Amino acid sequence: MIATYSATSQARVNAALETLFSAPSPELARLYEAMRYSVMNGGKRVRPLLAYAACEALGGKAEQANGAACAVELIHAYSLVHDDLPAMDDDDLRRGQPTTHKKFDEACAILAGDGLQSLAFTALLDPRLSTVDAEIRLQMVSALAQAAGPAGMVGGQAIDLGSVGLKLDQKALEYMHRHKTGALIEVSVKLGALASGLAEEDELTSLQTYAQAIGLAFQVQDDILDVESDTETLGKRQGADIARDKPTYPSLLGLDAAKAYALELRDQALHALRPFDAAAEPLRELARYIVDRRS
Repeated sequence: MIATYSATSQARVNAALETLFSAPSPELARLYEAMRYSVMNGGKRVRPLLAYAACEALGGKAEQANGAACAVELIHAYSLVHDDLPAMDDDDLRRGQPTTHKKFDEACAILAGDGLQSLAFTALLDPRLSTVDAEIRLQMVSALAQAAGPAGMVGGQAIDLGSVGLKLDQKALEYMHRHKTGALIEVSVKLGALASGLAEEDELTSLQTYAQAIGLAFQVQDDILDVESDTETLGKRQGADIARDKPTYPSLLGLDAAKAYALELRDQALHALRPFDAAAEPLRELARYIVDRRS
């Protein structure tokens, strides 16, 4: 089921994203080319899938979440462009392709990331992509700004950069990853739910518990794959976190315990979805996929 759902959702969000990359003048053609390259050069689209699945779980139609799906993928892409820069992780490979600063140049990559960040908020407000009323749009913009900024993803990246070579305990490691990785995954679910126009407070609370669990599980599995997988499968340099002496779950807990913890988090996510009916099955499948994936 998840393969078919993923393919359909990926095609939907890719079509929506393509509408956003038309340069308004010839002078901006290279910038828009770099922005498009950074988003459309592959990727599993996990965050858009979560937005669509949350919208449908509450009785909405997937198309209602196009704005949310585009927004979270644009923020994710911008974060990867900046993370790959020499000043941060200094990576040459992303999704099996040259990173944006290698394909273009460092200055162009910085500007492309900046452009993608602002374009995410444009997507949330684009009437072609989102039809919810103004009050819900405002909630969505506020939620995304909080998740993407210094209280969320950006703050997590700052903690990550400051933790190289340090031995964090599990509480500190989880605090970092709930911000760096988890915040955007959590808001993907929330934006999708809000896009349905049908979200009740208790449903949002259950979905938040689900999203917090899978957000952390996603990072635990990433750390496991950094040990077990290979560069070709990952599409990025295998063993990079180990080489940079970054704190990871396998290094802290041991590989077997990290795997067990990923499964425990998956089960927490599934438990949070108990109040939902069969319409939430894609969310359940995505929780399973996140800890089963090999890249």
